[in-house]
Amino acid sequence: MIQTVMLENGCTVECLQPNVSYDINHNELALRFHGKDHGSDSPFLPAGYLIASIPYTVDPNAKLIGDGFQMLAQTAGTVNQLVDIGRCPDNNDSYRIYPQDAPKRFYNHLVLEQASGYTLFGFTTCHRFAGYFEIATTATGTAIHAFLDGEDSPIQCWDTDQLENVCILTGDSLAALYGQYSTLLQTHHPRRSGVTQHAPVGWCSWYAYYADVTEQNIQQNVAEMHGELDDLEWVLLDDGYQAFMGDWLTPSDKFAGGVKALIHAIKAQGKKPAIWMAPFIAQPESELFQLHPDWFVKHRDGTLLKAEDITYGGWRCTPWYILDTSHPEVQAHLTHVVQTMREDWGVELFKLDANYWGTLKGVRYQSGVTGVQAYRMGMEAIAAGAGDAWLLGCNTPMWPSLGLVDAMRVSDDVERHPHRFEQIAKETFYRAWQHRQLWQIDPDCVTLTSLPDQATDASSYHFHRTAMLACGGMLLSGDPLPAITSFAKTSFTQLIARQKLSQQTATFSSLDLSHAQLPLPDNRVLHCLFHFNRDHQAFTLTASQPAHWYDYWSGEQLTQSPSTHFDVVFEAVCETASEAGLAPSARAILCRAE
Repeated sequence: MIQTVMLENGCTVECLQPNVSYDINHNELALRFHGKDHGSDSPFLPAGYLIASIPYTVDPNAKLIGDGFQMLAQTAGTVNQLVDIGRCPDNNDSYRIYPQDAPKRFYNHLVLEQASGYTLFGFTTCHRFAGYFEIATTATGTAIHAFLDGEDSPIQCWDTDQLENVCILTGDSLAALYGQYSTLLQTHHPRRSGVTQHAPVGWCSWYAYYADVTEQNIQQNVAEMHGELDDLEWVLLDDGYQAFMGDWLTPSDKFAGGVKALIHAIKAQGKKPAIWMAPFIAQPESELFQLHPDWFVKHRDGTLLKAEDITYGGWRCTPWYILDTSHPEVQAHLTHVVQTMREDWGVELFKLDANYWGTLKGVRYQSGVTGVQAYRMGMEAIAAGAGDAWLLGCNTPMWPSLGLVDAMRVSDDVERHPHRFEQIAKETFYRAWQHRQLWQIDPDCVTLTSLPDQATDASSYHFHRTAMLACGGMLLSGDPLPAITSFAKTSFTQLIARQKLSQQTATFSSLDLSHAQLPLPDNRVLHCLFHFNRDHQAFTLTASQPAHWYDYWSGEQLTQSPSTHFDVVFEAVCETASEAGLAPSARAILCRAE
């Protein structure tokens, strides 16, 4: 029998599972499973476990934003014309998290923007099961369906009957709605200490040298981090230092002096060392895999599971095998590796990449442990070794990482190309509300200097720097510092200046991402404008009292006398230019009240 309940805000929820209790707390439902002790129709919790139906009148033209299970997936557009923001939707032919022909899933949360205001459907916990929403047509109209991915986990092996929590929030302000949601998420997943600290500012090796990075490259770039670039405090040694994926303590022959000695040299120059690792994978040539094949996730037939068997196989050094982090020996191994880097080497920030692969479904040492649960076990083991060092998640499963990282990459890899600059800007803007609420956002590196094999035009670099200006969060240069251009250096120092004024992200007032505002000290407000739609677009920026208006980048005063408003117009982009893939226009306007 279907039970219908009403939340405090008047939203009704049809509770569909007779073996589940639905406890109301204001606008949130806590779900608990009772079939374990009182009998259940199935010994397993199915992968698509429909927990609730929320009757909801959906305008087909309503704007929306829905999250993906993993970092590279987000969906925007309108109800009747969905747009994948990232390159890798959860159900594309590489990731295969669910079938390509299945209804679109919105993991974690779904926001709808309609004439009546905003509605947010969101999961507020992710301890064991990922949650997702679908927009469904029912006999009486439309509804939002809420599901748990039960991963076909054996119910009798569970150590708890707690499922996950879900909420429905409504309001006229998108920022206020996200604020309420953040509070609920923080209640269930307390934040790590780095979330409210000053965001790291520094340099990362990946986008200058990729996997070809050498010990000499690092030394040369650290030598440039003085004078105008003295504020670059962090040095992130990215992928390429290790002998094999999985053997993080064994350097490649490109680091003949050893990574430990290099880290000590970085510290001796007054900089803070950070290092990359992909903790949950190993390639078959690694010593880790050779010595401990029993530490890896298996198929049901007992053979070892390769990532490519069920999802994207990885970007290099494949095949990837997946560490079984439900195994106590694996947990001890992860703690040891990270603790060695932290206490013996002196690493102060860990960039943890390929984290999504730690959630892959398979047979593990502990029966009844889901992929989400195993991933969280692994992250807790890493945290035990890291101590007070920062943990930065990358290529993560989003909500399974709640409470487990200080900072979070929220976009795809940057690339010196107009389309990629636009893509990562949108990805970051849609997740910007999470900054300093769930984690520090990492919009990926600032890349404003062309490489011989990767270059773009000046207007694209101008767009990219303004997008980064709006973001806030971690601020790392990805350019080769010995070859950095004057434009790139000046732009980066202006981005640092913005960070010193405010650690917050600029706030967008709607899902069209055209206008974001950031209050600054001394009666100043930064306005960031983005011409994503390419049509004729006019903005009237307003101030509460007469103010001067300036171009942030050039410092040019744009008004002759103080004014309470300033007009900005973007002309329509011709079809030829749009087809050429040029980056959108962007402006950064600083308002300073008299």
